[in-house]
Amino acid sequence: MPTIRTNDIETYYERRGEGPPVVFVHGAIVDHSQWDPQREALSDEYTTIAYDVRGHGRTGGSQRGRYSVDLFADDLDALLDALDLDEVVLCGLSTGGCIAQVYAARHPGRVAGLVLADTFAPEYLSVGERLQRSLLLRATVPPVRLFGYERVERWLVRLQERIADEGVSGDYENVERIRESGPKMATDEFAKVIGAVTGFHHTEVRFPAISAPTLVLYGEHEAPFMRRQARHLATEIGGASLRAVPKAGHASNLDEPEFVTDAVRKLLAQAYPVEPADTPAVTEKSGA
Repeated sequence: MPTIRTNDIETYYERRGEGPPVVFVHGAIVDHSQWDPQREALSDEYTTIAYDVRGHGRTGGSQRGRYSVDLFADDLDALLDALDLDEVVLCGLSTGGCIAQVYAARHPGRVAGLVLADTFAPEYLSVGERLQRSLLLRATVPPVRLFGYERVERWLVRLQERIADEGVSGDYENVERIRESGPKMATDEFAKVIGAVTGFHHTEVRFPAISAPTLVLYGEHEAPFMRRQARHLATEIGGASLRAVPKAGHASNLDEPEFVTDAVRKLLAQAYPVEPADTPAVTEKSGA
């Protein structure tokens, strides 16, 4: 099981392929396998790396009493140092997108390209968003202690589909399969991860510092506040491209993997342009 020391934890990671590096950062309460469809497809041309964020999967928890997106970004920096990676393309989904945008703003020289999928900036754009990102998420912790996060999330999925869009959760069975195949998250770790997400609005992200080619993706059936956030991110990051993923919900890369893979591959071509081969010199022949 490949792990590497990053700050005060042993971080689990998987590496595939050869070529320029692409690092995938998963969302909250899942693990590195969330990005499997893209890693498998892109490892034909690129070195793909996915890891389990602190508190998740085979990395597991730590003795820290509180987590934050800033801490997760520091862990990512330590991971890139430990793996001796310099300029990388970062792909982050949901909470992974929060981590990726923080990292790209603080270490622009180490980021060759950026993909932000189904994610949001620190700033609240409406009162309803504040309620969903803060109060509703915090309210999940007590029932999770009683019933487990899998059952509570199913309740939340049903609730969101009633108040937003029936397709907001996409093919939720994809997420459930990830949960079934990986280690279970401890309830205390769940609480710390939720604390990191709900505290993200305290984080400062200097979007003008992000200079790498950037792609912002969002599922067509995402919650309204997430669609607004996608447009906001694309506006705040100069030159960013914005694309809706047709027929997709919150985990757009799992709902429509081929569409997302193709979009990421196009961003990679921007980030890592192929230099044209030298044109061979033409030798003129003298006449007889």
